[in-house]
Amino acid sequence: MTIRTRFAPSPTGFIHLGNIRSALYPWAFARSQKGDFILRIEDTDLERSSQAAVDVILEGMAWLGLDHDEGPFYQMQRMDRYKQVLAEMQAQGLVYPCYMSVEELDALRERQMAAREKPRYDGTWRPEPGKTLPPVPEGRKPVLRFKNPQGGVVAWDDKVKGRIEIANDELDDLVIARPDGTPTYNFCVVVDDIDMRITHVIRGDDHVNNTPRQINIFRALGKEPPVYAHLPTVLNEQGEKMSKRNGAKPVTQYRDEGYLPDAMVNYLARLGWSHGDDEIFSRAQFLEWFDLDHLGRSAAQFDEAKLRWVNAQHLKAMADEALAPLVAEQLKKRGITADERLPRICALFKDRCDTTVALADWAAAFYADVNPGAEERTQHITEAVKPALAALASALADLASWDKAAISAALKAVLAAHGLKMPQLAMPVRVLVMGTAQTPSLDAVLELQSRDIVVARLQKA
Repeated sequence: MTIRTRFAPSPTGFIHLGNIRSALYPWAFARSQKGDFILRIEDTDLERSSQAAVDVILEGMAWLGLDHDEGPFYQMQRMDRYKQVLAEMQAQGLVYPCYMSVEELDALRERQMAAREKPRYDGTWRPEPGKTLPPVPEGRKPVLRFKNPQGGVVAWDDKVKGRIEIANDELDDLVIARPDGTPTYNFCVVVDDIDMRITHVIRGDDHVNNTPRQINIFRALGKEPPVYAHLPTVLNEQGEKMSKRNGAKPVTQYRDEGYLPDAMVNYLARLGWSHGDDEIFSRAQFLEWFDLDHLGRSAAQFDEAKLRWVNAQHLKAMADEALAPLVAEQLKKRGITADERLPRICALFKDRCDTTVALADWAAAFYADVNPGAEERTQHITEAVKPALAALASALADLASWDKAAISAALKAVLAAHGLKMPQLAMPVRVLVMGTAQTPSLDAVLELQSRDIVVARLQKA
């Protein structure tokens, strides 16, 4: 059997980290099992669905490298198929027309709640042997309801939650088509999963209540349901469900803020799954290790500080030649064009950074003017050190070669001539050349900078 999983988002808002984790796990399971991953856009909510939201879903998945084998399929383009299955179900007596109005349904629910009963449709229009149905109201279009099995239980072995059993008598007859004939969510999902031959449904646990209804529709259509794994919610840093209303950011914003896709995959993977105590791992390791048996049962809480730490580890481990284009893209947003020095600049500064934006902050000093803060200038560029700075500018301008060894020798000569220790000269040089007193080894920094720029900045002392 070929494993087939799916991600089926509704394009009713931007996709955030909580949503994208529901794409990561089915993608990873399909890849780890040499299976297929299908992308399906559930766009039947016409009022709230938008193309902009679809674009963000596709963009976010592409950035994270969550490639799909089939799709995207759009439910709105499959309406003829749903109506065909509805007609077949009507012919088999699996559904029936219900003429109960919204007002009648509301009144029924109020009576049930007053009697401390669970509010549910009472089967008024369900045809039964020997039962007389009410007269059909004139001019009223019916909904179609699914004849849910009566008695017994619907059960499944959830890969996260374990055995779940729901009494069929707890489930009323679900509306599967509206008065205008358009099918409803739970019905469309089942038809899609059958047609797309989905073997495993890995989704958020907000869908658990839908599952028994969907299983009963599967079986009514003569099909066995897929394996289900319902993932616990992702909470935000305040312990609330992650959502747009609660301050969640679009996935693509993390790209813009300088996070690496492999680091995001690493971090998201750990929000609900584990492989022993491994915290940092590559995409290849994740796909080798991933299974459904180590999915967590508890809600995971997002922690931006932890995400930044994970990103920093991936940044340090990344090849400089691969990192440079990402930093160049950040520089480009600032109107700065990088050159062939950028991989070496990345190598020198990446251990100090947790995002490509932070790395671009350092790199910018090599391509644009720097403006040291007044406080650092006052603290480090004193009248006492200015003669030494002028001497260093002159010595560097006269060097026969511009490399670390020659720069280091010039620094040592100026220190000796002026009776200074390295920090007394290095700090003001860093402030003038880089705009800050804290940098890696000074000779390594100066070597990467243009000699003319170094001399000109020192002369501004």
